[in-house]
Amino acid sequence: MSRISLFDSPFLLGFDQVAQTLDRLSKSGGDGYPPYNIEQVASNGLRITIAVAGFSADELNITLENNQLMIRGKQTDDGERVYLHRGIAARQFQRTFVMADGIEVRSADLNDGLLGIDLVRPDASTRVRNIEIKSSAKDKSRRGASKALPVGRAEQEAS
Repeated sequence: MSRISLFDSPFLLGFDQVAQTLDRLSKSGGDGYPPYNIEQVASNGLRITIAVAGFSADELNITLENNQLMIRGKQTDDGERVYLHRGIAARQFQRTFVMADGIEVRSADLNDGLLGIDLVRPDASTRVRNIEIKSSAKDKSRRGASKALPVGRAEQEAS
């Protein structure tokens, strides 16, 4: 069965990557570990705060690849300890955030079991660019045969 997508429209050229991103997001698991917050800290700044209690900076890894921010944590189990009750598991995790083009990771810090990642969203600027239209020599010879006149003069000469 083929899948029909909103992005298959001929008016949405080059949006196949957006469709892939949405597909990847829909397939991602709903695992709530570790919990996180996303807050706006300035007009163009964001901060992701992830609760990583029990993890040291050496046990955490942050990578950015193809607009995908990936945070991984892996704790090693200390085999020398004998637990009578173990409620805090040495557990690994992977948390992924898909980011828009242009968002930059500024810094990351670990304080009191909270991993903070600061992001900056650049100001949106309007880009206007004129595109030059090139023509072949055949088109130039046809154009030379009929003289183009401004609209006002063409109407005067016709009368």
